Amino acid sequence: MTGLAIAIVVFVAIILLLPRLLDSRYYSGPVSDHYNGQRFVNPGAADVVRGLSDVLRWRMTADRAEWPATVPVTPAKPAARVEGDAMVATAVGHATVLVQTAGLNILTDPVWAARVSPFSSLGPKRVRAPGVRLEDLPKIDIILVSHNHYDHLDLDTLKKLWARDRPLIVTPLGNETLLKRHGIDSVARDWGESVTVRDGVSVTVERVQHWSTRWNYDRNRALWGGFTVTTPGGNLYFAGDCGYSDAFTATGAARGPYRLALLPVGAYEPRWFMKPQHMNPAEAVQSFADLRAETAVGIHWGVWQLTDEAIDAPREDLAHALREAGIASGRFVALEPGERMEIPALP
Repeated sequence: MTGLAIAIVVFVAIILLLPRLLDSRYYSGPVSDHYNGQRFVNPGAADVVRGLSDVLRWRMTADRAEWPATVPVTPAKPAARVEGDAMVATAVGHATVLVQTAGLNILTDPVWAARVSPFSSLGPKRVRAPGVRLEDLPKIDIILVSHNHYDHLDLDTLKKLWARDRPLIVTPLGNETLLKRHGIDSVARDWGESVTVRDGVSVTVERVQHWSTRWNYDRNRALWGGFTVTTPGGNLYFAGDCGYSDAFTATGAARGPYRLALLPVGAYEPRWFMKPQHMNPAEAVQSFADLRAETAVGIHWGVWQLTDEAIDAPREDLAHALREAGIASGRFVALEPGERMEIPALP
C-alpha cells in the first residue's frame, strides 16, 4: 500500500506540475486586439486550435494517404549573390526558401532537421532531403522566422546559421525570448511593425491567422506572422503558415502589388479539422489574388507528412485551382526541393 500511495502522489504531482514545467512566458506587454495580457489571439476568429476530442476524432477516422519513405532530390548550389533587380527563388523544402535579390540572401523558416518534433528520434520524418545542402548555402543576410512550431523554427539549424553568418533574424513577438535562451540574437516586431535593413530594404511583420506552441502548455505565448520584405526590385511576401483570412486583402491593399509571394499549399486535409490553420490550394490561389502578387511559389508541402492528403496532392490541386481561376500555371508554381525560379519583374 505504501508503494501504491507513493505512486499515486508522484502521478498527481506530475499532472499538477507538468503545465508549469512546460509553459513558458515568452512575452509580456500591453493588451491589444490580438494580445490579452497572457496569450496571443486571432482577432475576430475563434481559437483555431482544435480540442482534444477533435484531435482524437481525426486520428481515429483519418483516411491517411500512404507516402513513400523517400523521394529523390537533386540539391542545388545557389550563386553567392544575385545583384540588382534580378530575383531568384530556390526551394529548400517545406517553408524554407532562399530568395536572392539586390545583393541580399533571404532565408525563410530554415529547417534542415530530419524530424520536426521535440524529440530527435520521434515525430514526422523528412521524405524529401533539403534542396540545398547546408554547406552549399551562401552567406545569409536575413532570416524570417514566422512562428515557433517545429517545422518552422528549428533551433539546431538556427544555431548553425547564427554561428556561421550572424544574419539579421526577424520574428514576431515572443519568439526572440526562445531564441535568446539558445544564444541566438533576433529582432521581434508586432504585426504591422517594421525593421529597416538599409536604404530601400525593410522587413514588416504581417498579420496572419495561425497559432503557436512548443510544448502545448505554452500555446499562443508567442506571436505568429507573415512578412513583407521591401526591395528596390519589388516586394516579397512570405506567409509562413496560416489559414485563409481577410488578412491577405488588407496586406495586399497596404503593401501590394507583390513581385513574389511564398504561400502555403499543403497540410490541409481533412478540411473540417485543418481549415482554420492551414490553407488548401484553392484558398492559396485566392490569397495570391488578394495580395495582388505577380508570381507565387507554393510552400509547406511534400516534405513531412503532417496531415492526410497524398504527397503530391497539393501540386495537383493547385494546378486545378489555377485553371478554375483562369490564372496561368507559370505564375504560381509548387517548386520541389532543389528547384529554382527566376522571378519576372513587375509589369
